[in-house]
Amino acid sequence: QVQLVESGGGLVQAGGSLRLSCAASGRTFSSYAMGWFRQAPGKEREFVSAIGWSSTYYADSVKGRFTISRDNAKNTVYLQMNSLKPEDTAVYYCAARRTSAVVITIPQYDYWGQGTQVTVSS
Repeated sequence: QVQLVESGGGLVQAGGSLRLSCAASGRTFSSYAMGWFRQAPGKEREFVSAIGWSSTYYADSVKGRFTISRDNAKNTVYLQMNSLKPEDTAVYYCAARRTSAVVITIPQYDYWGQGTQVTVSS
């Protein structure tokens, strides 16, 4: 069983930055694909970004503004969010997949964190 704990959310003005962190338990973190998803009020959860061994993927809405990275020594994945917009407001969830193959679909992730709130004011 893998436990994921997100941190780093908060309130920021439009144009600002935040860095989300997701700390994972377990000894096989480096073999997992990791993803970030978000869910805004009244909307479905959506893909934001994912990372495998070295490959990274981004939703079009965040490409060029968000950067995903991982530190396998610390069992942590990060999401650096720059040039934030009010439409980025959502609960951000970290997810892990028991394989290094990166996917962007929710059902293929095996473990989920509790989420961290990101609010961007205009």
